[in-house]
Amino acid sequence: MTLLDPADRAARGVETAMAVTGRTLQPPATPFEESWRDFIFAEIWARPGLDRRARFLIALSGAAATHGPPAQLEAYVRGALASGALTLAELREAALHLAVYGGWGRGGLLDATVTQVAAELGLPPAEAAPIRAAPWDPAVRSEEGAQEFATVMTFPGGPPATPYLEAIRNFVFGEMWCRPALDQRARRWITLVGVCESAAETPIRSHIHAAMASGNCAPDEMQEFVLQYGVHAGWPKASVIQGVVFEMIRKVAAGLPWNG
Repeated sequence: MTLLDPADRAARGVETAMAVTGRTLQPPATPFEESWRDFIFAEIWARPGLDRRARFLIALSGAAATHGPPAQLEAYVRGALASGALTLAELREAALHLAVYGGWGRGGLLDATVTQVAAELGLPPAEAAPIRAAPWDPAVRSEEGAQEFATVMTFPGGPPATPYLEAIRNFVFGEMWCRPALDQRARRWITLVGVCESAAETPIRSHIHAAMASGNCAPDEMQEFVLQYGVHAGWPKASVIQGVVFEMIRKVAAGLPWNG
């Protein structure tokens, strides 16, 4: 099969769409629908540079974070479950993680969609560990959060001098990033979508750098992330992220910090 032949391109789009969404793709009725088949599915989702699990996490987060059409998010959730790329428990964790980096409204949208699709598929509830089941020592919790921050971000964090900074140390890193139901690499992709959508320079630069400096994401995979992210965010936002990725690839290779 060669994408130089329009018929082959369309056939690949149909085949990939079925694998991604778990449903047969209807013939396109508009140029917009044709672009989903022939570009989004045939060319982007079919690319070999990033594993399917990662693409699902980026697409799920992107669709929820940008408030795309509900049918798109539903299709991704269904496809992730049907293909085995993500379990129901992992999708529940993904919703929690997106809530932190994209806001609880967007995380709630993903969580509600997961609930809807799981019910349609007749899946039993997924077991999930409580956020914090037992009493804890506040000093120990803070120290654990500081250690996790340094591991995830690859540099030490500052003192929790405000309620917001305290929440970052105690909840975001002291509890959420430590949860075992979703691996660190998976959490990276969700985080990257959230910070990129924020348009906040410091989180964008520091998290893109940390994703590669930690070894979770290879430089070539980060280039694929920009393309997959651009599907839901749009090319203008993705172009900004592309520039940061180029810069941080150079800095990681040279052993420099994100802000050095």
